[in-house]
Amino acid sequence: MKKVFTTALMAVTVSAVALTGCGAKKEETKPAASASPAASSAASAAPSNNSGKDFKIGMVTDIGGVNDKSFNQSAWEGLQQLKKSTGANVKNLESKSDADYTPNLNQFVKDGYNLTWGIGFLMGDALKTVATQNPNAKLAIIDNVVEAPNVESVTFSEQEGSYLVGVVAGLTTKSNKIGFVGGIDIPVIKRFEAGFVAGVKAVNPNAKIQINYTGAFDKPDLGKAAAATIYNDGADIIFHAAGSTGNGVFNEAKDRVKNGKKVWVIGVDKDQSLEFGDEVTLTSMLKRVDNAVARVSKDVIDNKFQGGKNVTLGLKDDGVGLPETSKKNVTPDILKKVDEYKAKIISGEIKVPETP
Repeated sequence: MKKVFTTALMAVTVSAVALTGCGAKKEETKPAASASPAASSAASAAPSNNSGKDFKIGMVTDIGGVNDKSFNQSAWEGLQQLKKSTGANVKNLESKSDADYTPNLNQFVKDGYNLTWGIGFLMGDALKTVATQNPNAKLAIIDNVVEAPNVESVTFSEQEGSYLVGVVAGLTTKSNKIGFVGGIDIPVIKRFEAGFVAGVKAVNPNAKIQINYTGAFDKPDLGKAAAATIYNDGADIIFHAAGSTGNGVFNEAKDRVKNGKKVWVIGVDKDQSLEFGDEVTLTSMLKRVDNAVARVSKDVIDNKFQGGKNVTLGLKDDGVGLPETSKKNVTPDILKKVDEYKAKIISGEIKVPETP
Protein backbone atom coordinates (compact mmCIF):
# COMPACT_ATOMS: atom_id res chain seq x y z
CA MET A 1 0.00 0.00 0.00
CA LYS A 2 1.39 3.33 -0.96
CA LYS A 3 1.06 6.52 1.05
CA VAL A 4 1.86 10.16 0.45
CA PHE A 5 4.86 10.30 2.70
CA THR A 6 5.42 14.03 2.80
CA THR A 7 1.88 14.84 3.91
CA ALA A 8 1.94 12.44 6.80
CA LEU A 9 5.27 13.75 7.99
CA MET A 10 3.99 17.31 8.34
CA ALA A 11 2.47 16.31 11.66
CA VAL A 12 5.95 15.56 12.96
CA THR A 13 8.03 18.43 11.63
CA VAL A 14 7.26 22.15 11.50
CA SER A 15 9.64 23.23 8.80
CA ALA A 16 11.34 21.47 5.93
CA VAL A 17 14.93 22.03 5.00
CA ALA A 18 17.45 20.51 2.65
CA LEU A 19 17.68 16.80 2.23
CA THR A 20 20.09 15.53 4.80
CA GLY A 21 22.94 -0.65 6.19
CA CYS A 22 20.40 -0.86 4.57
CA GLY A 23 10.20 -3.11 -2.41
CA ALA A 24 6.97 -1.95 -4.31
CA LYS A 25 6.96 1.51 -5.76
CA LYS A 26 6.40 4.99 -5.43
CA GLU A 27 4.14 13.05 -6.67
CA GLU A 28 6.91 14.96 -8.12
CA THR A 29 8.00 17.81 -5.90
CA LYS A 30 11.44 19.26 -6.59
CA PRO A 31 14.61 18.26 -8.44
CA ALA A 32 16.62 15.41 -7.02
CA ALA A 33 19.39 17.61 -5.70
CA SER A 34 17.13 20.26 -4.26
CA ALA A 35 15.45 20.76 -0.91
CA SER A 36 12.30 18.72 -0.36
CA PRO A 37 9.23 19.18 1.86
CA ALA A 38 9.83 15.74 3.29
CA ALA A 39 13.46 16.35 4.03
CA SER A 40 13.65 18.04 7.40
CA SER A 41 16.42 16.83 9.67
CA ALA A 42 16.15 15.79 13.28
CA ALA A 43 17.59 19.14 14.32
CA SER A 44 14.63 20.99 12.81
CA ALA A 45 11.98 19.30 14.93
CA ALA A 46 9.65 21.56 16.89
CA PRO A 47 9.86 21.97 20.66
CA SER A 48 7.86 19.33 22.48
CA ASN A 49 4.11 19.79 22.68
CA ASN A 50 3.96 16.82 25.07
CA SER A 51 1.30 15.08 22.95
CA GLY A 52 3.35 11.91 23.20
CA LYS A 53 4.63 12.18 26.76
CA ASP A 54 2.79 9.03 27.83
CA PHE A 55 4.10 6.99 24.89
CA LYS A 56 7.19 4.80 24.77
CA ILE A 57 8.83 3.95 21.44
CA GLY A 58 11.69 1.44 21.30
CA MET A 59 14.15 0.69 18.53
CA VAL A 60 16.34 -2.38 18.09
CA THR A 61 19.30 -2.05 15.71
CA ASP A 62 20.85 -4.78 13.66
CA ILE A 63 24.52 -5.58 14.14
CA GLY A 64 25.67 -2.30 12.57
CA GLY A 65 25.11 -0.41 15.84
CA VAL A 66 23.29 2.85 16.45
CA ASN A 67 26.33 5.06 15.72
CA ASP A 68 27.10 3.62 12.29
CA LYS A 69 26.98 7.16 10.77
CA SER A 70 24.54 5.76 8.25
CA PHE A 71 21.41 3.58 8.34
CA ASN A 72 20.86 2.87 12.04
CA GLN A 73 21.92 6.35 13.08
CA SER A 74 19.38 7.83 10.69
CA ALA A 75 16.64 5.71 12.27
CA TRP A 76 17.64 6.82 15.77
CA GLU A 77 17.65 10.46 14.65
CA GLY A 78 14.06 9.92 13.55
CA LEU A 79 13.09 8.90 17.07
CA GLN A 80 15.01 11.79 18.57
CA GLN A 81 13.09 14.07 16.20
CA LEU A 82 9.86 12.53 17.49
CA LYS A 83 10.91 13.10 21.09
CA LYS A 84 11.56 16.78 20.43
CA SER A 85 8.27 17.31 18.63
CA THR A 86 5.93 15.27 20.85
CA GLY A 87 7.67 14.54 24.15
CA ALA A 88 7.58 10.79 23.53
CA ASN A 89 9.96 8.57 25.46
CA VAL A 90 12.40 6.85 23.12
CA LYS A 91 15.08 4.24 23.65
CA ASN A 92 17.35 2.05 21.54
CA LEU A 93 18.94 -1.33 22.08
CA GLU A 94 21.97 -2.35 20.03
CA SER A 95 22.32 -5.92 18.80
CA LYS A 96 25.83 -7.31 18.92
CA SER A 97 24.82 -10.46 17.00
CA ASP A 98 21.72 -11.91 15.39
CA ALA A 99 21.10 -13.86 18.61
CA ASP A 100 20.24 -10.52 20.26
CA TYR A 101 17.40 -9.64 17.90
CA THR A 102 14.57 -11.57 19.54
CA PRO A 103 15.55 -10.85 23.17
CA ASN A 104 15.94 -7.14 22.44
CA LEU A 105 12.59 -6.92 20.68
CA ASN A 106 10.95 -8.88 23.47
CA GLN A 107 12.40 -6.57 26.10
CA PHE A 108 10.50 -3.60 24.69
CA VAL A 109 7.31 -5.63 24.25
CA LYS A 110 7.44 -6.98 27.81
CA ASP A 111 8.13 -3.47 29.15
CA GLY A 112 4.89 -2.24 27.59
CA TYR A 113 6.29 -0.06 24.83
CA ASN A 114 3.64 1.38 22.53
CA LEU A 115 5.73 0.61 19.44
CA THR A 116 8.81 -1.53 18.90
CA TRP A 117 10.98 -1.02 15.82
CA GLY A 118 13.22 -3.58 14.17
CA ILE A 119 15.74 -1.67 12.05
CA GLY A 120 17.04 -3.61 9.07
CA PHE A 121 16.32 -6.49 6.73
CA LEU A 122 18.18 -8.95 8.94
CA MET A 123 15.62 -8.55 11.73
CA GLY A 124 12.69 -9.85 9.69
CA ASP A 125 12.49 -13.37 11.10
CA ALA A 126 12.93 -12.26 14.71
CA LEU A 127 10.31 -9.54 14.41
CA LYS A 128 7.86 -11.98 12.81
CA THR A 129 8.33 -14.36 15.74
CA VAL A 130 7.84 -11.66 18.36
CA ALA A 131 4.81 -10.24 16.54
CA THR A 132 3.18 -13.66 16.34
CA GLN A 133 3.79 -14.41 20.00
CA ASN A 134 2.52 -10.95 21.07
CA PRO A 135 -0.51 -10.18 18.89
CA ASN A 136 -1.52 -7.17 21.00
CA ALA A 137 1.87 -5.48 20.63
CA LYS A 138 2.53 -2.95 17.86
CA LEU A 139 5.74 -3.42 15.88
CA ALA A 140 7.32 -1.94 12.77
CA ILE A 141 10.28 -2.78 10.57
CA ILE A 142 12.47 -0.98 8.07
CA ASP A 143 13.78 -2.73 4.93
CA ASN A 144 11.77 -5.91 5.19
CA VAL A 145 8.13 -6.94 4.88
CA VAL A 146 6.67 -8.89 7.79
CA GLU A 147 3.20 -10.21 7.10
CA ALA A 148 1.38 -9.77 10.40
CA PRO A 149 -1.67 -7.71 11.42
CA ASN A 150 0.27 -5.93 14.18
CA VAL A 151 3.31 -4.98 12.05
CA GLU A 152 3.77 -2.02 9.71
CA SER A 153 6.56 -2.55 7.19
CA VAL A 154 8.48 0.25 5.47
CA THR A 155 10.66 -0.44 2.46
CA PHE A 156 12.37 1.86 -0.02
CA SER A 157 13.06 1.94 -3.73
CA GLU A 158 16.80 2.16 -3.18
CA GLN A 159 17.41 1.37 -6.83
CA GLU A 160 15.86 4.71 -7.89
CA GLY A 161 18.12 6.91 -5.77
CA SER A 162 21.09 4.72 -6.61
CA TYR A 163 20.40 5.20 -10.31
CA LEU A 164 20.76 8.95 -9.84
CA VAL A 165 24.11 8.70 -8.04
CA GLY A 166 25.13 6.30 -10.80
CA VAL A 167 24.43 9.10 -13.28
CA VAL A 168 26.65 11.37 -11.18
CA ALA A 169 29.45 8.79 -11.07
CA GLY A 170 29.26 7.96 -14.75
CA LEU A 171 29.52 11.61 -15.77
CA THR A 172 32.16 12.54 -13.19
CA THR A 173 34.71 9.73 -13.48
CA LYS A 174 38.02 10.57 -15.12
CA SER A 175 39.36 7.01 -15.23
CA ASN A 176 36.19 5.32 -16.48
CA LYS A 177 36.59 2.91 -13.57
CA ILE A 178 34.07 2.95 -10.74
CA GLY A 179 33.51 0.77 -7.68
CA PHE A 180 30.64 -0.45 -5.53
CA VAL A 181 31.20 -1.77 -2.01
CA GLY A 182 28.27 -3.62 -0.48
CA GLY A 183 27.76 -4.99 3.00
CA ILE A 184 25.90 -8.31 3.22
CA ASP A 185 24.58 -9.76 -0.03
CA ILE A 186 20.85 -9.36 0.66
CA PRO A 187 18.00 -8.07 -1.57
CA VAL A 188 18.05 -4.51 -0.25
CA ILE A 189 21.76 -4.11 -1.03
CA LYS A 190 21.32 -5.73 -4.42
CA ARG A 191 18.80 -2.97 -5.18
CA PHE A 192 21.50 -0.39 -4.43
CA GLU A 193 23.91 -2.20 -6.73
CA ALA A 194 21.43 -2.72 -9.56
CA GLY A 195 20.26 0.89 -9.64
CA PHE A 196 23.79 2.26 -9.42
CA VAL A 197 25.12 0.12 -12.26
CA ALA A 198 22.12 0.99 -14.44
CA GLY A 199 22.62 4.71 -13.82
CA VAL A 200 26.31 4.58 -14.66
CA LYS A 201 25.69 2.62 -17.85
CA ALA A 202 22.89 4.96 -18.95
CA VAL A 203 25.30 7.88 -19.27
CA ASN A 204 28.65 6.12 -19.69
CA PRO A 205 28.35 2.68 -21.29
CA ASN A 206 32.15 2.37 -21.49
CA ALA A 207 32.67 2.66 -17.74
CA LYS A 208 33.88 -0.45 -15.92
CA ILE A 209 32.30 -1.16 -12.54
CA GLN A 210 33.96 -3.33 -9.92
CA ILE A 211 31.66 -4.90 -7.32
CA ASN A 212 32.87 -6.01 -3.89
CA TYR A 213 30.68 -7.40 -1.10
CA THR A 214 32.40 -7.44 2.29
CA GLY A 215 29.86 -9.68 4.02
CA ALA A 216 29.45 -7.27 6.95
CA PHE A 217 27.77 -4.04 7.97
CA ASP A 218 29.97 -3.47 11.03
CA LYS A 219 33.56 -3.94 9.82
CA PRO A 220 35.24 -0.67 8.72
CA ASP A 221 38.51 -2.51 8.24
CA LEU A 222 36.91 -4.69 5.56
CA GLY A 223 35.50 -1.61 3.88
CA LYS A 224 38.92 0.03 3.87
CA ALA A 225 40.54 -3.06 2.35
CA ALA A 226 37.84 -3.36 -0.31
CA ALA A 227 38.23 0.30 -1.22
CA ALA A 228 42.01 -0.01 -1.42
CA THR A 229 41.70 -2.87 -3.91
CA ILE A 230 39.25 -0.97 -6.09
CA TYR A 231 41.22 2.28 -6.02
CA ASN A 232 44.43 0.36 -6.76
CA ASP A 233 42.74 -1.00 -9.88
CA GLY A 234 42.28 2.56 -11.13
CA ALA A 235 38.82 3.51 -9.94
CA ASP A 236 38.34 7.12 -8.90
CA ILE A 237 34.81 6.83 -7.45
CA ILE A 238 33.31 4.27 -5.07
CA PHE A 239 29.67 4.06 -3.99
CA HIS A 240 29.16 2.15 -0.77
CA ALA A 241 26.03 0.58 0.72
CA ALA A 242 27.60 -1.09 3.71
CA GLY A 243 26.60 0.62 6.95
CA SER A 244 29.56 1.27 9.24
CA THR A 245 31.71 -0.95 7.00
CA GLY A 246 31.47 1.95 4.57
CA ASN A 247 33.26 4.19 7.06
CA GLY A 248 36.38 2.32 6.05
CA VAL A 249 35.81 3.27 2.42
CA PHE A 250 35.83 6.91 3.46
CA ASN A 251 38.94 6.39 5.58
CA GLU A 252 40.79 4.88 2.63
CA ALA A 253 39.72 7.76 0.38
CA LYS A 254 40.82 10.34 2.93
CA ASP A 255 44.25 8.68 3.20
CA ARG A 256 44.67 8.83 -0.57
CA VAL A 257 43.53 12.45 -0.85
CA LYS A 258 46.07 13.38 1.84
CA ASN A 259 48.71 11.76 -0.36
CA GLY A 260 47.70 13.82 -3.37
CA LYS A 261 45.50 11.33 -5.24
CA LYS A 262 42.00 12.55 -6.13
CA VAL A 263 39.39 9.94 -5.39
CA TRP A 264 35.73 10.16 -4.40
CA VAL A 265 33.21 8.30 -2.27
CA ILE A 266 29.46 8.39 -2.73
CA GLY A 267 27.82 8.06 0.67
CA VAL A 268 24.61 6.32 1.60
CA ASP A 269 21.47 6.77 3.75
CA LYS A 270 22.58 10.10 5.30
CA ASP A 271 24.36 13.10 3.81
CA GLN A 272 27.77 11.67 4.65
CA SER A 273 29.62 14.81 3.60
CA LEU A 274 28.56 16.18 6.98
CA GLU A 275 30.58 13.45 8.67
CA PHE A 276 33.47 12.80 6.29
CA GLY A 277 33.91 16.13 4.52
CA ASP A 278 33.47 17.61 1.06
CA GLU A 279 37.02 16.75 0.01
CA VAL A 280 36.12 13.07 -0.39
CA THR A 281 32.31 12.97 -0.56
CA LEU A 282 31.08 13.46 -4.11
CA THR A 283 27.41 13.12 -3.11
CA SER A 284 25.24 10.72 -1.12
CA MET A 285 22.23 8.54 -1.84
CA LEU A 286 19.78 9.70 0.80
CA LYS A 287 17.39 7.17 2.22
CA ARG A 288 14.93 8.87 4.53
CA VAL A 289 14.83 6.26 7.26
CA ASP A 290 14.62 9.05 9.84
CA ASN A 291 11.44 10.45 8.35
CA ALA A 292 9.85 7.03 7.99
CA VAL A 293 10.54 6.12 11.61
CA ALA A 294 9.21 9.48 12.83
CA ARG A 295 6.05 9.25 10.72
CA VAL A 296 5.03 5.72 11.70
CA SER A 297 5.83 6.42 15.36
CA LYS A 298 3.70 9.58 15.28
CA ASP A 299 0.88 7.51 13.79
CA VAL A 300 0.91 5.39 16.94
CA ILE A 301 0.58 8.51 19.11
CA ASP A 302 -2.29 9.73 16.89
CA ASN A 303 -4.01 6.32 16.97
CA LYS A 304 -3.44 5.92 13.22
CA PHE A 305 -1.06 2.95 13.27
CA GLN A 306 -1.60 0.77 10.21
CA GLY A 307 -0.64 -2.75 11.15
CA GLY A 308 -0.60 -5.25 8.33
CA LYS A 309 0.45 -2.62 5.79
CA ASN A 310 3.57 -2.16 3.71
CA VAL A 311 4.66 1.31 2.60
CA THR A 312 7.32 1.67 -0.09
CA LEU A 313 9.03 5.04 -0.52
CA GLY A 314 10.83 6.09 -3.68
CA LEU A 315 11.72 9.22 -5.63
CA LYS A 316 8.06 10.18 -6.02
CA ASP A 317 7.66 10.24 -2.23
CA ASP A 318 11.02 11.91 -1.48
CA GLY A 319 11.97 8.68 0.25
CA VAL A 320 15.29 8.59 -1.65
CA GLY A 321 17.32 11.23 -3.46
CA LEU A 322 20.39 13.46 -3.37
CA PRO A 323 21.28 16.10 -0.75
CA GLU A 324 21.53 19.82 -1.33
CA THR A 325 25.26 19.59 -0.63
CA SER A 326 25.70 17.79 -3.97
CA LYS A 327 26.09 21.27 -5.47
CA LYS A 328 29.51 21.55 -3.84
CA ASN A 329 31.20 18.85 -5.93
CA VAL A 330 28.76 17.93 -8.71
CA THR A 331 28.68 20.32 -11.67
CA PRO A 332 25.46 22.14 -12.62
CA ASP A 333 25.37 20.31 -15.95
CA ILE A 334 25.47 16.93 -14.23
CA LEU A 335 22.84 17.95 -11.71
CA LYS A 336 20.63 18.99 -14.61
CA LYS A 337 21.03 15.49 -16.04
CA VAL A 338 20.14 14.07 -12.65
CA ASP A 339 16.91 16.06 -12.67
CA GLU A 340 16.10 14.81 -16.17
CA TYR A 341 16.56 11.18 -15.19
CA LYS A 342 14.62 11.69 -11.96
CA ALA A 343 11.64 12.99 -13.96
CA LYS A 344 11.83 9.99 -16.29
CA ILE A 345 11.87 7.54 -13.40
CA ILE A 346 8.91 9.19 -11.68
CA SER A 347 6.91 9.29 -14.92
CA GLY A 348 7.60 5.62 -15.54
CA GLU A 349 9.57 6.24 -18.73
CA ILE A 350 12.55 4.58 -17.03
CA LYS A 351 12.00 1.43 -15.01
CA VAL A 352 15.01 0.94 -12.77
CA PRO A 353 16.01 -2.71 -12.21
CA GLU A 354 15.90 -4.09 -8.68
CA THR A 355 18.38 -6.88 -9.34
CA PRO A 356 21.73 -6.81 -11.19
